[in-house]
Amino acid sequence: MALYGYARVSTKQQELTGNGLEVQVHDLLEAGVPENNIYKDAATGATLDRPSFEELRSILKSGDTLVVTKLDRIARSASQGIQIVDDFLTKGISVDILNMGKLNNTPNGKLIRTVMLAFAEFEKDMIVERTQAGKAIARQKPGFKEGRPQALNKRQKQQALDLLKNHSYSEVAELTGVSPRTLMRYKAYATKTS
Repeated sequence: MALYGYARVSTKQQELTGNGLEVQVHDLLEAGVPENNIYKDAATGATLDRPSFEELRSILKSGDTLVVTKLDRIARSASQGIQIVDDFLTKGISVDILNMGKLNNTPNGKLIRTVMLAFAEFEKDMIVERTQAGKAIARQKPGFKEGRPQALNKRQKQQALDLLKNHSYSEVAELTGVSPRTLMRYKAYATKTS
């Protein structure tokens, strides 16, 4: 029944806005986490690697408590945070989020988790709504085509098909930069429509 802490910064800006590693470590120590039980990651926004967090996850066991200053220290989104917290709670590990409260299987912990789930669902719905609104606006523009752009134009497709007469899919893929699977689709479509 040990107490562990986790601190993470993902940008230099967080250091300047009072959410840096030093501040988080200080708060974790104030919450009673032993210094040698505090795990830290300093990542850039471009990378999702969190080696210390993964190491900590492998150490935590039933009865332990993980302490973090905010939910966003262990996750990049509310829904991901809920998933991580649920995983810990299922394993009998309590999660104490200093700015929210302790999450465990008590009535208070369940209430906080339910509220967090509602916000995660809200966040997901808002993303879907914004995506749909953006697509609706884009559809009104002339020449809009939904989906990913074609890898090759008509002329390039024909050249690739011509190359397939004397070369393997792998060779043509290397020459054109298009996957063998896509080349197979092109060939199947050309055969079907001719």
